[in-house]
Amino acid sequence: MFFVGWLVLVSLIPVPECKNPAVWRFFAELIPFLAMSGISYLFWFLEKKNLPMCFPGNFRKGCAIGTAGGILWLLAAFLVMAVLGVLKIEGYEPVPMLWLWFLSVFLNTVMQELLVRGYLYQMIKKNYHLSAAVLFTSCLFTLLHGGAFEAGLLPVLNVFSMSVFMSLVLEYTQSLTAPILMHFFWNCGGAVILGGVSLAEDYPHVFSVNFSGSEILSGGMCKMEGSIVVFLFNVLSAVFFAWRIYSSRKDAIVS
Repeated sequence: MFFVGWLVLVSLIPVPECKNPAVWRFFAELIPFLAMSGISYLFWFLEKKNLPMCFPGNFRKGCAIGTAGGILWLLAAFLVMAVLGVLKIEGYEPVPMLWLWFLSVFLNTVMQELLVRGYLYQMIKKNYHLSAAVLFTSCLFTLLHGGAFEAGLLPVLNVFSMSVFMSLVLEYTQSLTAPILMHFFWNCGGAVILGGVSLAEDYPHVFSVNFSGSEILSGGMCKMEGSIVVFLFNVLSAVFFAWRIYSSRKDAIVS
């Protein structure tokens, strides 16, 4: 009901016609965002506010970890791929209204995180178990990125492991702000700046980046999202936050 309700709302609201691609994309992201915000609040209200939405939650901690983690995540993957010689910046082209493209990416990111790690995640976690919430919502997140299935196993694993990683960040910070910011920096830097992460086809990219060499390292057609380098960073990051969650809960029990 939650998911279908969101789809119905999105389908009922048309995107205003606009010749400016940046403005059109902004409204194309704004409508799903508003629909998701509205449906999330409705279901949260129907649950008599018994579910913690974790938004903003621990805002300062979420902002700090989300910003630092997102930048380090993207920068580390970029540098390793550059050192391996499978990624090379070949040109630069100014993008008009770049700030509006960034804002559109942010709206898209918040919408995705509310859909996957908002009400739905908390409802499954409360009624079943944390592992069920992480597994189900990560499968849903992967299915929403259907193009990965056409590209092969590694892109699918990258999308799935990224979702598990974001869920563990949520559990550690108890703030949806952290995965939102991490996800935003990855999409914004990886897609709009480098053109190495898949978003809607009309999104521009500032730098022309050539991905070449071994497909398992360069990602082939999927670029960064198809690279085993990104998969390894996703897994290592997920293990790190799982360890931090375990350590913090162990300390809480001892104290």
